[in-house]
Amino acid sequence: MNPIAFELFGIEFRWYGIFISLGIIAAFILAYYNAPKRKVDFEKLIDIFIVAFPLAIIGARGYYVLFEWNYYSQHTNEIINIRQGGLAIHGGILGAMLGAFIYTRWKKIRMMEYADLVAPSIILAQGFGRWGNFFNGEAHGDIVSKEFISKFPAFIQKGMFIDGSYYQPTFLYESIWNILVCIILVWIYRNYNRDLKGRLFFAYVILYSIGRFFIEGMRTDSLYFMGLRIAQVVSLIGIIGGIIYIAIVTYRDKKNAF
Repeated sequence: MNPIAFELFGIEFRWYGIFISLGIIAAFILAYYNAPKRKVDFEKLIDIFIVAFPLAIIGARGYYVLFEWNYYSQHTNEIINIRQGGLAIHGGILGAMLGAFIYTRWKKIRMMEYADLVAPSIILAQGFGRWGNFFNGEAHGDIVSKEFISKFPAFIQKGMFIDGSYYQPTFLYESIWNILVCIILVWIYRNYNRDLKGRLFFAYVILYSIGRFFIEGMRTDSLYFMGLRIAQVVSLIGIIGGIIYIAIVTYRDKKNAF
């Protein structure tokens, strides 16, 4: 697939950036419609985004570069070039959380109230973003047979035909999983009548991590550290940490109810 969507005044506009932009727009639209359900101030969310988004990009790129340092130490001029991909979602989430923490502490507002609001939006944006990987020819799995890939739509077959071989469309699996998780989170946000207190955000962490753990095992472009797939390790930490957080908050709620 051609990673360049079009050129305007000599500037290349890549599908990767377009899908990230579409994901952000979709995320804001979803948050806008969800915010009134729990009387969350959407205007403050925009303020948080202005602080958190730059740190998310820095975190996503820094995380990727860190675990690919053998390459980037020899190509330092490419460290800030994100036009062709190389953004790691785990680093992006950490950067965004840092930005949100700084802003909410400064303004003395409840961070977790906004974390719960944006949880469905974040994973919706991730679902869009994986299609940017598709056009970049990345985030795919190992070689598969023509018979296997023939079960997918023709444009997927075309995109997964790279250097003379067909590849497992793991980007598609994760995109579908992300959309399904988004639907689940939206339902919980709009139908769970008690104060969420960050439980929805950590439900997002758990559900996304479950899907990512298994899908990551099929990918051929994983980041490694000491022979381990970093995304799988972080996913396990996310699952365990999320369960512990939800258990603690739920226990405290029940204790305070008596």
